[in-house]
Amino acid sequence: MKSTRSLLACALSLGLAPAWAQDHSHHQAPPPTAHDHASMDHAAHQPPVDHAAMGHDMQAPARADSAAPAEPIPPITDADRAAAFPQLQHGMHHAPERNSFVMFDRLEAVDLDHGRGEAWEAQAWFGSDLNRLWLRSEGEREHGRTESADLEVLYGRSVSPWWDVVAGVKHDFKPGQSRDWAAFGVQGLAPYKFELSATAYIGEGGATAATVEAEYEVLLTNRLILQPRVELEAFGKDDATRGQGSGLSTLEAGLRLRYEFTRRFAPYVGVAWERAYGGTADHRRDEGEAVEDTRLVAGVRLWF
Repeated sequence: MKSTRSLLACALSLGLAPAWAQDHSHHQAPPPTAHDHASMDHAAHQPPVDHAAMGHDMQAPARADSAAPAEPIPPITDADRAAAFPQLQHGMHHAPERNSFVMFDRLEAVDLDHGRGEAWEAQAWFGSDLNRLWLRSEGEREHGRTESADLEVLYGRSVSPWWDVVAGVKHDFKPGQSRDWAAFGVQGLAPYKFELSATAYIGEGGATAATVEAEYEVLLTNRLILQPRVELEAFGKDDATRGQGSGLSTLEAGLRLRYEFTRRFAPYVGVAWERAYGGTADHRRDEGEAVEDTRLVAGVRLWF
């Protein structure tokens, strides 16, 4: 009976082994598909990658501060300096060292009480930026006669970008007999752009005089300009033959409005006021002349 059971157990064990193996095979990875076979074939046929030929460094990159430059900068040579700073060629055209300038600041007709008069104020210079010969002239005519006229010849030396020192001689043609003066002064651009000229004179017999002129330009537009102007004149001695008294002699103020067609040509209209003081006022009263006078003016300002 035991033998029969043993044989039956062996038979059962032999019959169930294939089924148990087949059942466990279902839990393994699924069989590869056609796509997987193609991928496997493609990967199999690819050549190996040569990282050295591609220039890739498989090692860890070095620190930037420790790496030496691939191409060191060569030192600067004399040839490099010569190429960067070439020598100037000879024969280049330079601005002339000597220049000139002539300007009629006032060339005008004056409306008088009994007719018309004329007046002028002009200046010119010749030379360089540092050393110049100056010519200055001013005068008036009334009823066809020259009432006053003078000419100054001065040497000017630039002492700053805005100021010149001048020295020379002045000759008065009118009023009275002609006379000569030694002249010393300064001229230039004061703060706030005031054109200023101050000159002292020493004449024969210890005569002294001084004039101060100041003017300013107000730009209403680029071409329309308003110019206020003031002039003071004083004398150290009384001179009845010329109608001049000691101390402050005259004060003249003007206001002119000009239109600059060009910088060289500008017509203008304006008004001028003059007042005599001290001994000069007394001399005018003795001659029956007005101490104070207001005039309308019209003229042209030009330079070349």
